[in-house]
Amino acid sequence: MPLTVSKFRENIYRILDQVLETGVPVEIERHGKLLKIVPTEMPKKLDSLIDRKDFLRGDPGDIVHLDWSRAWQP
Repeated sequence: MPLTVSKFRENIYRILDQVLETGVPVEIERHGKLLKIVPTEMPKKLDSLIDRKDFLRGDPGDIVHLDWSRAWQP
C-alpha cells in the first residue's frame, strides 16, 4: 500500500533508514502516480546476524573431535 506524501514527510528519516536496513522498497503516491524509493545496494543477509560469541562455553576444538557415530540412526 503506497504512502501519501504527507505520511512520508512526517517520517522521512525513519522510512529511509528502514529501506536501507531491509532493502524493501517504499511506494509513495503523488498526484495519482506512484514513486518508488529503492536502495541501490541490497543489504547482505549475513550483516543482520547477531553475534553469539558467548554461546559456546569451553574449547571449540573439543566439538570437532566428538564421536556421534553411536547416536546417529539412518
